[in-house]
Amino acid sequence: MELRSVEELMDVLHACRGAWDAPDRSGDPVDLHDHALQTAALLRRSHPSDKELQVAGLVHDIGHLLRPGDDAGHADHAADAVRPLLGDRVSRLVRLHVAAKRYLATTPPGRGLSSRSALTLTVQGGAMAPWEAAAFERDPLADDAVTLRQADDAGKVVGLDAGVMEDWRTVLELVAARYSRLGAVD
Repeated sequence: MELRSVEELMDVLHACRGAWDAPDRSGDPVDLHDHALQTAALLRRSHPSDKELQVAGLVHDIGHLLRPGDDAGHADHAADAVRPLLGDRVSRLVRLHVAAKRYLATTPPGRGLSSRSALTLTVQGGAMAPWEAAAFERDPLADDAVTLRQADDAGKVVGLDAGVMEDWRTVLELVAARYSRLGAVD
């Protein structure tokens, strides 16, 4: 599925209410809707001028909704879905959030993963080998992907009010319009 309008994306994001990262609800303690809002809000607070990073936080897990049960491929499904609308950087950050998880699993304590993330790590490839970690570190988006991943792990608080999805429509429209203008120039 490729998302071609902010309206289509908003429909998917609203459909995340009551949808979970694991079909049997054994995963995160919040639904995909609340997780998206919390992750994006954390990124807005820590990186207020980086709208693309914030939007990547909002959409990073929609692959769980698009292909339920495919934990290993959820980042790729989400990245492919948002790329035509939100552009390469948002798509790459979404795709890299699992690689960032694998990377963080190789780093010293203090940059660890949530308990749920640790459980799904194996199906997503496990901790990176040293050569994989070195390659990841060379990626120009590695630091931003790690920032997204850390917000991803922190954005799982039951009962936390992180606003409403409609608050993100304008930001999504801005990012989509910027990508549309840049794509027309290429």
